Amino acid sequence: MTKPDSPSTGTTQRLVDLDLAHCWHPFTPQALWGKEAEILMIESGSGVWLTDTLRRRYIDGNSSIWVNIHGHSHPHIVRAIQQQAATICHSSYLGFAHPLASLLAERLVSLFPGRPLSRVFFSDDGSTAIETALKMAFQSCSQTPGKEKRRHFIAFSNCYHGDTMGAASLGGVSTFFSRFRGFGMEVRHVRDMEDLRSLPAETIESTAGIVIEPIIQGVNRMTPWRAGLLRELRDFCTHHDIFLICDEVMTGFGRTGKMFACMHEGVTPDFLCCAKGLTSGYTPLAACLTTEKIYNSFLGAYSDNKSFYYGHSFTAHPLGCAAALASLDVFEQEHVLEKLPPKIDLMRSLAESLHKRNLHVAATRSIGLITGIDISHADGSPYAQDDRAGERACIAMRKHGLLTRPVTHDTIVLMPPLCISEHELRLAFDAIDSGIRDALQGELE
Repeated sequence: MTKPDSPSTGTTQRLVDLDLAHCWHPFTPQALWGKEAEILMIESGSGVWLTDTLRRRYIDGNSSIWVNIHGHSHPHIVRAIQQQAATICHSSYLGFAHPLASLLAERLVSLFPGRPLSRVFFSDDGSTAIETALKMAFQSCSQTPGKEKRRHFIAFSNCYHGDTMGAASLGGVSTFFSRFRGFGMEVRHVRDMEDLRSLPAETIESTAGIVIEPIIQGVNRMTPWRAGLLRELRDFCTHHDIFLICDEVMTGFGRTGKMFACMHEGVTPDFLCCAKGLTSGYTPLAACLTTEKIYNSFLGAYSDNKSFYYGHSFTAHPLGCAAALASLDVFEQEHVLEKLPPKIDLMRSLAESLHKRNLHVAATRSIGLITGIDISHADGSPYAQDDRAGERACIAMRKHGLLTRPVTHDTIVLMPPLCISEHELRLAFDAIDSGIRDALQGELE
């Protein structure tokens, strides 16, 4: 812990003052920002550890908002970015190509045996990857004979698929999206397969695509789907000629123990959206993978006006492509997926132990290296939203060397980089236990 008279303290305070004067943070009640908890200035990282400007170290229990895969400052990824920066940092992908985008597209499509998803459309982040899939699905239907009336989408209750307007229209969390209803795509929400099967025939026949986070819903308190649901959904979509869109922005690149979560049930979607872990969180980059059949529906004479008029200034950004290729190298060179099972078993065991020994832990759910931890009063009753119990607990974890945040007011998430060691996992769960007790002490007696 840095002492108050440390030479770096004054610099840190100036940075905090500038933040308070000029910055606006996402998903943050700005009226409370800096008033109830210290603002941490994160300055550097190595492996699973983050260091702030006061030289305090923390385990990155949130993978820096679910993006980091291989740890911070991985030398292979850093070197790839540096080498590319010395070559060229940016060139337009509109009307031009560049080598790394070609190589990355080939690497991505090869992740599925037989390459059923043969085309890659690059964008900037998870929201724009979803936006790409929605617009492609909509336009493909509109210019395919017999599918012109398919103009709507179906999503699942409590889902979250991003914040751009099309992606936001899918959102099932009212806190984030209720004020934006009526904009974006036309969307119907269902709770499960039973709900889906009970929809009127005219609704099914007018649906272009169904969107799902496979295997586990992230913002919905890290809640797993029941086993087999994704396989059933794939069969349903195939039977009714509806596009299946898998949002693998959070679940992709090893988070669930497989390269992509849909692989757990042997499912290949019509659109697979990825971002976050694509570059191991080192630079922004996203990709939407789709089939040759969908790609072909956009081909035709210039006057047919079938082109996909969508894109971004930083589409297929060379630095992002360099980072993504290097990240895929690390998966192979360090046998990342092969090393996950013992860590996954340990995380599940530690979560179950936490549930048993801490009266404020109402439930835990783990898939891969993702754990959701529900907290409650010691008698099991829920906290009120204004109690902000999860937030208080996460703030208390800082002094025990862990940074994370709740996904809702009473669900704490632990989602560390895949490179975390078993020792570091134990440290993280000890910090969670201690932070919960510190924040909610007095209720345990």
